[in-house]
Amino acid sequence: MNRPRRGAAVLAALALTLPLPIAAAGTAVAAPPSPVTASTPAHSSVQLELPRPTGPYAIGRDTLHLVDASRRDPWVPSAGARELMVSMYYPAHKGSGGAAAPYMTTKEAKLLLEKQKPGKEFPPELLSGTRTNAHTGARPLGGKHPLVVLSPGFTLNRATLTLLSEELASRGYVVALLDHAYESFGTAFPGGRTLTCVACDAVSNAPTQEASKKLLAKVADGRAADISFAIDELTGRRHGAAHFPAGKYARIIDPRRIGAAGHSIGGNSAAAAMAGDPRIRAGVNMDGTFFSRVPRSGLDGRPFLMLGSKAGHSPDAEDTTWPEDWQKLDGWRRWLTVADAGHFTFIDLPVLGAQVGASDPSAPLSGKRSGEITGDYVGAFFDQQLRGIHRPLLDGPTAGNPEVIFHSP
Repeated sequence: MNRPRRGAAVLAALALTLPLPIAAAGTAVAAPPSPVTASTPAHSSVQLELPRPTGPYAIGRDTLHLVDASRRDPWVPSAGARELMVSMYYPAHKGSGGAAAPYMTTKEAKLLLEKQKPGKEFPPELLSGTRTNAHTGARPLGGKHPLVVLSPGFTLNRATLTLLSEELASRGYVVALLDHAYESFGTAFPGGRTLTCVACDAVSNAPTQEASKKLLAKVADGRAADISFAIDELTGRRHGAAHFPAGKYARIIDPRRIGAAGHSIGGNSAAAAMAGDPRIRAGVNMDGTFFSRVPRSGLDGRPFLMLGSKAGHSPDAEDTTWPEDWQKLDGWRRWLTVADAGHFTFIDLPVLGAQVGASDPSAPLSGKRSGEITGDYVGAFFDQQLRGIHRPLLDGPTAGNPEVIFHSP
């Protein structure tokens, strides 16, 4: 794709990880057949809502602000220590807790939509007002649960992986959904701050394709460190006490069953985190280029799932990092692609866009199927790898999922 306003080429693979502008990587909330504005009756009467998760458990949600004092922020060193915002999803007692958790702030929604072609016609209040299935203050279920750490795509707020987070929590997982400072178009932090994407500017202004790739590898490696830091905090490793804001989750997390997954650069980050952290037993990359490469020595026999769009990540697609790094995976592995999918198929936006008649002609897979396929296959993977439950869905093609293609190059 072309770098905005500069005319210099950015590597083609970047379009699969960096939606700058987002429309170039698959429109997030794609334009409906005719322009829709905030005053259009079709919008004024709509309440966006996430589909109900399939698992048996109610869902609680909490928000944490984590600060890693051992590292300075890589994009704004003058800001001081590296900061993360974390949405914690967990299985909860039914009927406990307060109101449904908010989806994102209106300012976050506005900043996200401003970067997309139809954003000026799509009211941010509609997106920020999305109804979720998680409840604040809900009482966690007892026992020890597997932990899955999720990282969103570059430029994207963590809320765009809410649907997957809720699905996993409803199945009995504790989920830590991360936002990495200065790597999204807009994320709210304490003190009334909404941090914007300084890292995006660095990548966009890189003088060469090679420089762009190196910066994106820096993003993935930095996020890998964020994932390990979050695991430290959540398992009580740093404090050894449950009364700390993050450490209180240590009593419901099984530290022997930890997974990592992400969309786009977040998926690359999951692999990078596994390479450096033996506590992470299983990982998933959803449609992300491996800018930070899987080590030649592999991942110590740990399982990994590659789930992507057929157009972008089939064995003969332009992104050569998938076939190259596939060969390095030395444990249980699956390479799945989804027909008619786009880069954003694996996040919330197609699901929500479909509710107002929005679609992306280049990715005709329905929003409903986008959400179902992502939740079913990622959920099946972690059930099998972290809970020891065999899921035949991962054995090969199924009649109920004709869009999903298994590859063994």
